[in-house]
Amino acid sequence: MQGGASDLAGRTAIVTGSTRGIGLGITQLFAEMGANVVVSSEDAGGVAETETVLAGQGYRVRGIACDVTDGAALAGLVEGTLAAFGGIDILVCNAGITGEPGSWSLDDFDRVMAINLRSMVALTQLALPHIAKRGGSVILMSSLSALRGNGSINAYALAKAGVAQLARNLAVQWGPKGVRVNAIAPGLIRTPLSEPLIANADFLARRLQMTPLRRVGEVEDIAATALFLASDASRFITGQQIAVDGGTSITDGS
Repeated sequence: MQGGASDLAGRTAIVTGSTRGIGLGITQLFAEMGANVVVSSEDAGGVAETETVLAGQGYRVRGIACDVTDGAALAGLVEGTLAAFGGIDILVCNAGITGEPGSWSLDDFDRVMAINLRSMVALTQLALPHIAKRGGSVILMSSLSALRGNGSINAYALAKAGVAQLARNLAVQWGPKGVRVNAIAPGLIRTPLSEPLIANADFLARRLQMTPLRRVGEVEDIAATALFLASDASRFITGQQIAVDGGTSITDGS
């Protein structure tokens, strides 16, 4: 695909929560497609290790540790990116937590909202003026839980529904300035966090019965969607939430 609509050569991307799982997969694919990529996580050791590995593979990458609930750290992430690469073309807000299953604790609610939604509001406010100077793309990580009721991850589902609306609002506000904003809603994806669920035979059998493609998603499925949304291949798409879930959100369980 090099040289085509999905080529990211010369563009600069920030990916939060990018030292493992979906965030790491997106980072690796963006780098492979020619982007300068800023790796970010609150885990400074993980950031340094990921930067070293990717740089050793010949990619242009910079690691900047950042706690997304810290406004000064978010400002430092944006400023560090500008210092390293001179601009920002792509922002992927991926950092997030599930919270306590089944909890309606307001402390848990506040923590989940701060990391999964408020941080995206804060980071987009800082980054969008710079992205608008070059025209570009913002990708917010939502979830299948934003599309239907959920009895076990209450605050998470509420936050992710807010992420989808944030994408729509920002798309309206920043579209006239040449910026596209979309959300991705992953279904069950094979990551270290989901392995306990996938290892539960009863859960997995029920989930696959509710998934027309009859398989668990892979990190590569989400990364490919993020590449599409970051690139010129999606140049007339904005304000959308794309479910990457094997059809789980539309099935009747047949």
